[in-house]
Amino acid sequence: MPGNLLVINSDGPETRVALIENGQLAELYIERRRERGIVGNIMKGRVMRVLPGMQAAFVDIGVEKHAFLYVADVRGAPEDYKALFLDDDESKEERDDLPKDEMAKAAGHRGSRIEDLLKEGQDVMVQVAKAPIGTKGARSTSYVSLPGRHLVFMPTVNHIGISRRIGTDKERKRLRTIIESMRPEGAGFIVRTVAEGVSERDLRADMDFLIKLWNSILALNNTGKSPSLLYSDLDLLLRTVRDLFTSEVDKLIVDSKPDHDRILKFVQAFMPDFAHKVELYEGREPIFDGYGIEMEIDRALERKVWLKSGGYLIIDQGEALTAVDVNTGKFVGKRSLEETITKTNIEACKEIADQLRLRNLGGMIVLDFIDMDKQQNRDKVSKSLNEALKNDKAKANVTHISELGLVEMTRKRTRESLSRTLTESCSYCEGKGYTKSKITICYEVLREVRREGGTVAGEIVQVTCNPEIADLLMTSDQQYVDELEKRLQKKIVIRAKEGQHIEEYSIVGRQKGAADEPDSGARRNRDGRKEDAARRARDDQ
Repeated sequence: MPGNLLVINSDGPETRVALIENGQLAELYIERRRERGIVGNIMKGRVMRVLPGMQAAFVDIGVEKHAFLYVADVRGAPEDYKALFLDDDESKEERDDLPKDEMAKAAGHRGSRIEDLLKEGQDVMVQVAKAPIGTKGARSTSYVSLPGRHLVFMPTVNHIGISRRIGTDKERKRLRTIIESMRPEGAGFIVRTVAEGVSERDLRADMDFLIKLWNSILALNNTGKSPSLLYSDLDLLLRTVRDLFTSEVDKLIVDSKPDHDRILKFVQAFMPDFAHKVELYEGREPIFDGYGIEMEIDRALERKVWLKSGGYLIIDQGEALTAVDVNTGKFVGKRSLEETITKTNIEACKEIADQLRLRNLGGMIVLDFIDMDKQQNRDKVSKSLNEALKNDKAKANVTHISELGLVEMTRKRTRESLSRTLTESCSYCEGKGYTKSKITICYEVLREVRREGGTVAGEIVQVTCNPEIADLLMTSDQQYVDELEKRLQKKIVIRAKEGQHIEEYSIVGRQKGAADEPDSGARRNRDGRKEDAARRARDDQ
């Protein structure tokens, strides 16, 4: 897969977009038709709860979970102006470039309280800034931003920003002058990277379109009920073209003829110079198979990631944080242990940055590099890590590496990680990642028989369990079963039940000659809690 490509698989019930950089899968975006994302949507919502203790409010925007609106995101109270922009690359680049008068205005509202700004039952226009993640609802803001092809329109912020990726001062000055001369008073714009070299006419067309769009949103807000949708951002297909299809991309390939025609129409209207780069995939095998992407996605879900040298990473994603452990593995080096460790750590830096981006890992992240004795080597690894993170559009804050080789960092998170999008907790182990060993369960069963055997009615104690547990109890652990029979003065019958979870078992009493009683009496569940199986069976009915 040479070069930089956008490969789009949209001929099924979901749209998948793969961004290939220098022949390597760099980013993956997935949108399922039944689960269309809401980030970027503008809603007329209703304040349901105001929480002074959290300085936030919950807003009903017409989805399952109420959106979270923090006091800094309420118009008129921007405690932290940097948080008011949506998560696109150009917006992030300009967050620290706000003019002093705007920062002073923001500082003047630091004392604002949520209870003074919002009341329960009040209607409010908000934009979804972060998608619901896990158990959390969406995060919203009343500071709206509307992205176009060349510009991002911020109707409520008096500011002009220029993407830092536009390299020359001359071009930045040209663009600022053009926008300043055209923009409505009090409104703001961010000039995106793709605007470099764009004519004044095209910039004006983009600006006029965004202003008309904003006016239509205001009209709907004045007449619509709450909660209601005022504006829906483009679907993944067209957002991809708008945001990712830049001059650095050599080709865009899509496997659906209707979507190819739709993309081509959009490109011809807004970026005609790129029309020749749009291609319809007509290969026999599925497009992601043809470009080797399917295999890369599977690798991105694995816990272990191999490095070229023979070292490897272990990536563990938890609820509160993600831990990345660096190991030398098969790499033995040539000169000294310190050199081998340093080379492994430096190589790991790029792979860590790539994996964070591909897997879309966000929040708190702890990197556990291999311990290095020399400070100069720790400095080399820190520098390599920061360099590797430069290509990541998501903002990251990184601490210095400690003497123990630990780095704490945070990465901006606006959507679910790849693993949480594509996987679900294992139904067998219930997401723990393990089950108790067979020997452990056998000994639990024996302890439970000793505990309960004397109290169950009947001359026989029947143990019903997984066949593998039953096999151990009747072979290598038979002597312990015999000892229990002597202690209890009862016969112990082991009954194997196909399909029984390996950690579940039941212990019941019965008379000689009576039929098996598999679903009555005491049962131990997977957490080790004793339950009345008969009662649970009735509840299930």
